[in-house]
Amino acid sequence: MVDLKGQYEHIKEVVNQSVLEVIDSTAYINGPEVHAFQKELEAYLDVKHVIPCANGTDALQVAMMGLGLQPGDEVITADFTFAATVEVIALLGLTPVLVDVDPVTFNIDIEAIEKAITNKTKAIVPIHLFGLAAPMDEIMELAAKHDLYVIEDNAQGIGAFYTSKNGSKKKTGTIGHVASTSFFPSKNLGCYGDGGAIFTNDDTLAHTIRGMVNHGMYVRYHHDVVGVNSRLDSIQAAVLRAKLPYLDKYNTARRLAAQKYTKAFAGIDQIITPTGYCPTGNTLCESCDCHVFHQYTLRVQGVDRDALAAHLNEKGIPSGVYYPIPLHAQKAYRDERYRESDFPVTNQLVKEVISLPMHTELDDEQIAYIAKTVIDFVKS
Repeated sequence: MVDLKGQYEHIKEVVNQSVLEVIDSTAYINGPEVHAFQKELEAYLDVKHVIPCANGTDALQVAMMGLGLQPGDEVITADFTFAATVEVIALLGLTPVLVDVDPVTFNIDIEAIEKAITNKTKAIVPIHLFGLAAPMDEIMELAAKHDLYVIEDNAQGIGAFYTSKNGSKKKTGTIGHVASTSFFPSKNLGCYGDGGAIFTNDDTLAHTIRGMVNHGMYVRYHHDVVGVNSRLDSIQAAVLRAKLPYLDKYNTARRLAAQKYTKAFAGIDQIITPTGYCPTGNTLCESCDCHVFHQYTLRVQGVDRDALAAHLNEKGIPSGVYYPIPLHAQKAYRDERYRESDFPVTNQLVKEVISLPMHTELDDEQIAYIAKTVIDFVKS
C-alpha cells in the first residue's frame, strides 16, 4: 500500500546524516532537532504553535485535556473513521456522540452534527478523512453559534488546503481551536517510528499543552498541571525535518496518481471514484489542493467487495478496507443511544469501500496494472 523504501532511497543521504548527528550528539529527547522541526512545521502550516508529541493519538487526547473538557461533556465526531478519534474521548471520561457522514466526501455530515448538539455538547471533532478537507466553514459557524470547541483530527490531511466561501485559504489543522496530527510511517508526512503533533493559534492553550506533554512540567520537577509523558524523540524529528521540504511534492505526486486512477475508472458504472469538494463554487473536483489522498478509496456497487480484495491479493496487489466496522457497532463503543437508522451512509460505506495502493512512488505501469485488475474483476 505504501512504498516507504522507495521514498527513502531519494532522501537517503540526508536522513542517514541527520540521524547519525542525533546519535553523535546524544540529545535524544527534546533535542535541537525537535525544536528545529517545530519551528519549520509552524512556518509550513502558517500556525503560531506546533507542540510535537509521541503519536497522533496522544496529540488528540492532550488537545482535549488542554481545553479542559470534563467527564460527561459530549463530543461530536464521525462514525466512519479510525477508532483513535473516539478512543481518546472515552478514555477521558467524555461522552462520544457519533454521527453519520456525507456519501460523496466521506467527511462528517453538517446536518447530523446540528441534530446531535445538546446542552452537554462541548466540542466537535471533524476528521479530514483520507486527506480531504472537511467542511470547515459550516463547522466553525455551528461552533460559534453554540459556543463549542473545534478540534481538527488532521492525521490524514497534512498539507491539504481548505478554501473558505470567501476565497481565503488555510491549511487543514489551522482552522479550528486546536488540531492533532500523526507522523505514523504511512502518513503523507511520516517518520520512521511513531510521532505526532498538536497545532493551535491560541497562546494560552499552547502554553498549557506544552506542559501537559512533558509530565505537566515547565520547570524541571515543578508539576503545574496534570500531564502525560508524550514527547517526539529527536531521531524521529530528524527524519521529519528531512522529509518536510518534500511534503508538497509528495502530495502533488499523490494527486497525480489519483487523477490517473480516476481516468482509468471513468465510465465504469459499478465504481465511484473519490473526489474533493470546493466550497467557493459548490463543485466537485478531482485535482484541487483540498485533497492530499492519504488514501485512494473507491466505492464499488453491485460488486462483492471482499471478493475483489481477495482477487487483488491473488494478483499481488495490496488493498485496504478503511473501515470495515462502524464505530457505533464496535464492542467498545456500543451505546443504546444509537439506532441503525442514524447511520445509513456509514452502514453502506463499510460494505462498499476499498482503498488501492497510494504513495509517492507509484508509476504509470503500476497504476495501469492495478486499475485493469480492478476493472476486469468488476466486469466479469
